[in-house]
Amino acid sequence: MANYIVGDIQGCLDELQLLLKAVDFNKDKDFLWLAGDLVARGPKSLETLRFVRSLGSAARVILGNHDLHLLAVSLGIHKAKPKDKTLPILEAPDKDILLEWLRKQPLLAEHDEFVMCHAGISPQWDLSTARKAAREVEAVLHGEQWQWLLKNMYCNTPDYWDETWQGIDRYRYIINAFTRMRFCFPDGRLDMQCKLPPAEVDSAELTPWFNLTNRKKIEKTIFFGHWAALEGYQGKDVIGLDTGCVWGGDLTMMCWETQKFHTQAALTVSV
Repeated sequence: MANYIVGDIQGCLDELQLLLKAVDFNKDKDFLWLAGDLVARGPKSLETLRFVRSLGSAARVILGNHDLHLLAVSLGIHKAKPKDKTLPILEAPDKDILLEWLRKQPLLAEHDEFVMCHAGISPQWDLSTARKAAREVEAVLHGEQWQWLLKNMYCNTPDYWDETWQGIDRYRYIINAFTRMRFCFPDGRLDMQCKLPPAEVDSAELTPWFNLTNRKKIEKTIFFGHWAALEGYQGKDVIGLDTGCVWGGDLTMMCWETQKFHTQAALTVSV
């Protein structure tokens, strides 16, 4: 049995399947952990959803910002953008089944030795708080208010965590931290604007969330995706796996048991 953790697929299904073939992945004994953003901008978002769902319990999926946006688009909250290439999903005969399955995925997935989220874990959270925060939003997404949540999640504030937050302010912060976060200010507030590689940022105020000196300790290794401009990251307890396959880079996957990285170059430049 092996655990394989892979970065953002974004519709790059052919590259994922080549990686799985290269490691002789067996869904009857192995587990595939997917760090969110299954869809958008790559050529096969519909096929990716179908394939990952077909893996059943062998697939451990978390929600990324593009996944949540797709759900919002499916409700008419936003229009489908041609560049996202997700219209085939919305026109598919199994659309409702796929989107219902996607909506039921978590924001945080956990192994005995590591955790996985799309963008990261707020530097203001310990693991217990992160778990609680994820479960709160997941409960809303799984319940009767899920459409309300998706309609009202689009906002960059609040940018800091306050345990007293209630309602949509609380949910927005949780969603933004788990699915959109990159840089933070020294006091831990989220910056939701800058998407550059850290080396290209002039402001001394902005620090990658995982490099904040006052970041609360997480007792496990954190796997994340989302930040293609990093071109991958490997720290002491943090590993970034988005290496920009959809942008013409690589799709990167790590085997937890061997600590070996496996990469597949993009077959095409999708965006």
